[in-house]
Amino acid sequence: MQVDGIFSNTVELLGKSIDLRAKNQNLIASNVANAETPGFVPKALDFEQELQGALKSGKPGQRSSSPSHVRHIPIRGAGAGSAIQSVSGKVIETPAKTPGMDGNAVELENEMSRMAENQVMFNASVQMLNKKFEGLRTAIKGAL
Repeated sequence: MQVDGIFSNTVELLGKSIDLRAKNQNLIASNVANAETPGFVPKALDFEQELQGALKSGKPGQRSSSPSHVRHIPIRGAGAGSAIQSVSGKVIETPAKTPGMDGNAVELENEMSRMAENQVMFNASVQMLNKKFEGLRTAIKGAL
């Protein structure tokens, strides 16, 4: 559902951020679970630069494509929303600088730190999205 007219790209951006942070949390949890697995290399989801690029590439109000006829109405605001939705991130390996004797490259302290940071960012995105919908609810009900 397109809600560009109400919130610009904020809702889509926050929703995509929440999805990607959930995927990253699963990867980090897998790293922690495999801390004793010989030869395991930890992974993370790298998506922040791609998400910023998608946001900058399709500014609200820009045409996503030229109309096929001069009398056709151009579609506005579709560029950034579709660019944001196409972001999937890239799974990268994040090995420790000094792997263990068994080849395991997981540093639990590092993984727990990354997990906490990711959780804070996830929660912040959820709270911001909630505030956006609260504002819409208030506008619909009207001020008392």
